Amino acid sequence: MINKKIFFSLLLLAAGFLSAAAQKSPQDMDRFIDALMKKMTVEEKIGQLNLPVTGEITTGQAKSSDIAAKIKRGEVGGLFNLKGVEKIRDVQKQAVEQSRLGIPLLFGMDVIHGYETMFPIPLGLSCTWDMTAIEESARIAAIEASADGISWTFSPMVDISRDPRWGRVSEGSGEDPFLGAMIAEAMVRGYQGKNMERNDEIMACVKHFALYGASESGRDYNMVDMSPNRMYNEYFLPYQAAIEAGSGSVMSSFNDINGIPATANKWLLTDVLRKQWGFNGLVTTDHSAIVELTNHSIGNLESVSARALQAGTDMDMGSRAFVAQLEKALKDGKITENDIDIACRRVLEAKQKLGLFEDPYRFLSDERAESEIYTESNRAEARKIATETFVLLKNENQLLPLQRKGKIALIGPLGNTRTQMQGTWAVAAVPSKYSTILEAMQRNVGERATIRYAKGSNFMYDEKFEERTWVNKGELPHLDDEQLLKEALEIANWSDIIIATLGEPAELSGESSCRTNLEMPDAQHDLLQALVKTGKPVVLLHFSGRPTVMNWEQKNVPAIMNVWFAGSETGDAICDVIFGDVSPSGKLTTTFPQTVGQLPMYYNHRNTSRPQDKDKWFEKFRSNYIDVTNDPLYPFGYGLSYTTFDYSPMKLSANELNIKNDSLIASITISNKGEYDADEIIQMYIRDIAGSITRPVQELKGFQRIHLKKGESREITFTITPELLKFYNNDLDFVCEPGEFELMIGPNSRDVERCKFILTE
Repeated sequence: MINKKIFFSLLLLAAGFLSAAAQKSPQDMDRFIDALMKKMTVEEKIGQLNLPVTGEITTGQAKSSDIAAKIKRGEVGGLFNLKGVEKIRDVQKQAVEQSRLGIPLLFGMDVIHGYETMFPIPLGLSCTWDMTAIEESARIAAIEASADGISWTFSPMVDISRDPRWGRVSEGSGEDPFLGAMIAEAMVRGYQGKNMERNDEIMACVKHFALYGASESGRDYNMVDMSPNRMYNEYFLPYQAAIEAGSGSVMSSFNDINGIPATANKWLLTDVLRKQWGFNGLVTTDHSAIVELTNHSIGNLESVSARALQAGTDMDMGSRAFVAQLEKALKDGKITENDIDIACRRVLEAKQKLGLFEDPYRFLSDERAESEIYTESNRAEARKIATETFVLLKNENQLLPLQRKGKIALIGPLGNTRTQMQGTWAVAAVPSKYSTILEAMQRNVGERATIRYAKGSNFMYDEKFEERTWVNKGELPHLDDEQLLKEALEIANWSDIIIATLGEPAELSGESSCRTNLEMPDAQHDLLQALVKTGKPVVLLHFSGRPTVMNWEQKNVPAIMNVWFAGSETGDAICDVIFGDVSPSGKLTTTFPQTVGQLPMYYNHRNTSRPQDKDKWFEKFRSNYIDVTNDPLYPFGYGLSYTTFDYSPMKLSANELNIKNDSLIASITISNKGEYDADEIIQMYIRDIAGSITRPVQELKGFQRIHLKKGESREITFTITPELLKFYNNDLDFVCEPGEFELMIGPNSRDVERCKFILTE
């Protein structure tokens, strides 16, 4: 039976302290939490630390489900991946109206790159280098998710990764910490808005803390072995930036750090995160991470649960280890009640910051669910942003853009599918609402051109592999290979031009999708070779969730555009670009290798004692390969346009920079010499020529995205300050050191104008 007296007394207490939570002082909010926790039993406090997955609860089922019983007993602090206002309202009522204290639940979801309006995968978004667009994508995702009852997203993922064998590179922002930090800030701002004051602002969760993208061998959930110096200089910056931007929560990673798994690592979660960076929010595990600590051989379930709690983990996602073990650990003296109180308080504070005590149903609105999800304006923004993500890798004889005329052959298994376009980790996606590329192209050209489509091949020859890796999703049945190729060649020979829609299916990247072979799947590669042999011009629209190996494609295909997985508006966005309404402007945020044998490969590497001479291949007793150059296939920052940009020589306002609050200005003039209005991304790199520790050969330190009309020129300036030159030295002090620096500005990390300056004391 509902204890209405307690319930309403708590509501009154909440109203007294939280009627305008964002405007109340921390002292007032502390008093509210203090009063609530005094009423809580140890069991109820532990219950707040429990974050189970719901499964598929239907409307009305919450009243009788197993999860409902746990909620009524106060054993649940939140739920994740439950979708829909009616379902969430039903469950929230169990917590607010039928548990002893009426504490509301958090509702989280993996809203990674959109809700129902799907934006490009995060790796694709990063290739825009457009912080306004990235923030807006998160803003729209927050509006849609919150309209459907979600108050917490497990995003952004900010793990730096230099090894594309790791499938989750698709969820991050590439290999560079400077760019990754700016994207992390933009995403947090987009999700949380002004301190989560509004009911269309949701709590962000920066993940995976820390170093998850450096998993050994590019294999998911694997170990990480890294020096502290490298952590601070090359990997920590995006996490720290997200914390400084105000991220309300952090998710720990699966990997170990210095031999201790992140979820039980007190140095990481307390010393670095809370003491050094000042984080005061909620730390949750990744799914089942506490139970999986036993696989790391650091103790039994009771001891690892205690270690995780004392390390700074507040919430247990998916494993129920805290609920099952913490009372016993308390009785056994492995933890104290104060340890439980600290974690419980952080969970309650998160709910308080979201306004859930003031109004448990503030994120539940049938009207908003009907009017603010997958709207025309949201779709238009997603379409525009998607066009900025496409990276033109090759355009021989200016084959692109195409004209809307003649006979166009659209060939490839990715040309007529709905389920593939949104990419991996699209939990709330509704593919039935999305257009295929074929449908979008037919709308776009109307009667001006004739389009014929052929699947051309299966994703791969091995049908069982397709099933095992979930790549097909039941939409595209595995058909006879010979017949598919025959139909494709018939249409190819009929056509004036071939548009090939090939590459990785969506589920070949993402979590648990690590690969040792990064070439195009076999059946599709054979199809592409056959299409090229027809002698017809071929445009390859290459889909991927990672850098891939494309040597054959680069040598033999006239035009290549990497389109990633661009979300719900993929088809229309592709048409906008290939037909020339928008010039491609995306720039790579990851290095594309020539071969898997070069991995890990990244532009901002350190030098060796025997570096390879520039423009040379193999030299004995040098740091190089016998069988391939050290060069990437496509360098970091690379991307072509339909126009041509000219970069003038660089100018510096001075040749010296004083270490005490001085600055200098670097300027360069960019001219659009081609026939198309277009965007360009100008990139600035710096090299510390001599430091107290080895330093990278170059580091991104600035960039600007500009729009130039054909024939237009513009002077671009960058300000260099001593702060920009700082790094963590061998003692982990954040310093800049006097000496000589090289400044580089250009359209990518390889093709740059260079000059030098000196930092003086």
